[in-house]
Amino acid sequence: MRESAQLTQAEASNRYEVFHTDCPARDVVDHVSSKWGIWVLISLRSNDLRFYELRDSIQGISEKMLAQTLRALVQDDLVWRKVEPTTPPQVTYGLTEFGQDIGEPLTDLFDRITQQLAPSGTSATERLTVPGPQQLHHLDDEH
Repeated sequence: MRESAQLTQAEASNRYEVFHTDCPARDVVDHVSSKWGIWVLISLRSNDLRFYELRDSIQGISEKMLAQTLRALVQDDLVWRKVEPTTPPQVTYGLTEFGQDIGEPLTDLFDRITQQLAPSGTSATERLTVPGPQQLHHLDDEH
C-alpha cells in the first residue's frame, strides 16, 4: 500500500501544473485554442498546404496573424515547415504526428458543433427550449 502511495506521489510530481502560469503545457494549450490556432490545425488535417493556400482556406485571417500562429505551432512541434529553395521560396506546412493527435479531437468538436447548428444559426436545443409567439400565447390562455 505504501509503495502505491509513493508511486502516485512520484507520478504526480512528474505531471505539469497546468493551472500555473509558468507551465509549458499551458503555452501549447493557449496556442492550440487561440482564435486562429484551431483553424490552422483543422485546415491542415486533410492536406499539407502552402502559406497562401492556408491563408485562403481560413477566411478572415491576416498574413501577419497566420505567420505568428504558424510560428507558435511550429515551435510547439504541432506543425512542420518545409522551405523549397526556389525563387521565390515555396513554403509548405503540415501537421506533425503530435499535431495530428491534437487536431483529431478539434475536428471532431467542430463536426459536432456544426451538426447541432440549424441552417438559421440556432442550435437544436434553442429551437426546442425557446417558445415561439404561439406557444407564449397558449401559455397565457392556461393561466
